[in-house]
Amino acid sequence: MPVLTRLIPSPLAVDIRPGALDDLADVLADERISRSGRLAVAISDGSGARLRRRLEPSLPGAEWFEVGGGTIDDAVRLADGMRSGHYDAIVGLGGGKVIDCAKFAAARVGLPMVAVATNLSHDGICSPVSILDNDAGRGSYGVPTPIALVVDLAVIREAPIRFVRSGIGDAVSNISAVADWELAHRVSGEKIDGLAAALARQAGEAVLRHPGGCGDDGFLTVLTEGLVLSGIAMTIAGHTRPSSGACHEISHALDLLYPRRAASHGEQVGIGAAFATFLRGDHEGALLMARTLRRHGLPVVAEEIGFTDDEFVRAVRFAPRTRPGRYTVLEHLDMSPERTGEAYAEYVAAVAG
Repeated sequence: MPVLTRLIPSPLAVDIRPGALDDLADVLADERISRSGRLAVAISDGSGARLRRRLEPSLPGAEWFEVGGGTIDDAVRLADGMRSGHYDAIVGLGGGKVIDCAKFAAARVGLPMVAVATNLSHDGICSPVSILDNDAGRGSYGVPTPIALVVDLAVIREAPIRFVRSGIGDAVSNISAVADWELAHRVSGEKIDGLAAALARQAGEAVLRHPGGCGDDGFLTVLTEGLVLSGIAMTIAGHTRPSSGACHEISHALDLLYPRRAASHGEQVGIGAAFATFLRGDHEGALLMARTLRRHGLPVVAEEIGFTDDEFVRAVRFAPRTRPGRYTVLEHLDMSPERTGEAYAEYVAAVAG
């Protein structure tokens, strides 16, 4: 009987613990990513610049590149700046913008990329996607998954707590995204990858049900692992479906309709996930999600992130236009403006009770 398996692209090394940053050079050498130490290290002028002084003695062969922002132009400039060097790998040291620029630049110049995350604001730390601003707003660009991931929990605790909260919202939203994917499978026959769905859902469930808080190493480890599994799930599926459904459509709509007022990505997708779960008729699940978000200090209704009920309803109505062809509970119900408003009022009353 033949043994049928498939190969899953995933990082060679995942190091999540306090003090992990101090062993970065050893991880790169042990995994044969860079024994020569010839590295291009992308940093921001914030956390990355502060950590450069700490890392320079252990990375004597590295060249350091400051990333100005999170635009496609920034990523292209980073790639162009590295063309004249001969590097073993690119290290993205910083938050989401730096890591996304480094992933894009690594793909452009054909080098492996190592993600060293200094905050946990979203699942991009290990995903095959770079989210970069462009002339049309914001775009998603396919890139290879990082070859290694290093997360120093001591560094994570030094970042503003809002970044951890944002990551919680992004991880928990997986539960709603997978439910939307399964809905599309039942209604329209969209192909669903069971392994990708399982990884994404369990990542969300682990964060949803963990009793710890934002300052606990145990909880931060589970959150980081959840964000890593979300990225691997997207790599397996070949698209963002395992982690992006109506929750992300609503967040994208808020970004587009109110670009100067949008809250953090995790806050928006957290509210979107709880509301979408409510719309699917899983009121118990929606209330559990809302209670968990609130326990960690995240908002659960639009008013808590500065939007009126009418503005949020408008975003929900606009949301399907942000991902043409994607089928979620919003496309399934196709609610009128009046019914959308009524449904949101029912949700607000339920989570407030």
